[in-house]
Amino acid sequence: MADDIGQAAPAARRFVLLLEYDGSGYSGSQLQKNAPTVQLVLEDAIETATGEHSRAAFAGRTDAGVHARGQVASFLSKTRLDADTLCRALNAWLPEDVAVLAVAEAPIDFDIRRDALRRHYRYVIDNAAVRPALERERAWHVATPLDVEAMAEAARRLVGRRDFAAFAGRLERSEASSVRELQRFDVRRRGATVVCDLAANAFLPHQARRMVGALVDVGTGKRSVAEYEALLAGAPGSAGPAAPARGLYLMGVEYPARLFETGVQGAEPPDGGYGGCPPGSLLSQAEERASDAKPMGLESQR
Repeated sequence: MADDIGQAAPAARRFVLLLEYDGSGYSGSQLQKNAPTVQLVLEDAIETATGEHSRAAFAGRTDAGVHARGQVASFLSKTRLDADTLCRALNAWLPEDVAVLAVAEAPIDFDIRRDALRRHYRYVIDNAAVRPALERERAWHVATPLDVEAMAEAARRLVGRRDFAAFAGRLERSEASSVRELQRFDVRRRGATVVCDLAANAFLPHQARRMVGALVDVGTGKRSVAEYEALLAGAPGSAGPAAPARGLYLMGVEYPARLFETGVQGAEPPDGGYGGCPPGSLLSQAEERASDAKPMGLESQR
């Protein structure tokens, strides 16, 4: 079909976005009735920028209060805007706690979730004696000194392809598999901050927070390393408690090919500028107290 001046109507294009957001004011990433979500404000900004109502999809689902420094989203549009102009337009209409760090085009059949190789989450624990005031929504404050060596050993016991049903919340489909391949679960300390990095092909609902919550019990001496490993054999949803959402960050999503020209996305090793964590993202003060919590090789530029 041609438009009024005889030109062919534009074909649909798939845009891919690299997002950063503060999850404190949202009821999660996905649309919900009568609740503010990241998807809601993103779709509103897309509609204002392009004049089209488009449905956005996310590579990783984040719960209420969970943050992102490398979320990846996609949507279809017939807009004539180029990627750079679209990035500026979206940021002009998004609220201050959500930012589009980069925009790229992908093949029309690109699947934001199924094409992902793995997701990388980071959990930040403030282990100072006194609770923080300014960073209270950026980390979980645990005043009891934590045995990080014991936590690291317990975390290593869970790496591999396993059934993580015990660490999962309720699944959307009861028949869905709860087997996941946990490729990385590292724990380290610098000063008063303890940082947990988890990478897997995919995560079950609440899996990362339940794994960290139970791991803190190892750090405080309430649970042994062997007892932590044995939680895997428990009934579905029995392991925990879940760590608070405020300490969790979706750092990046890895794909077979690099999506963005900024050097922040692609199949890179997990210890070297991993996945979608954007260079120049400002670290919170809690993360800065653990300078190696930032992926190596990424320098703050903003």
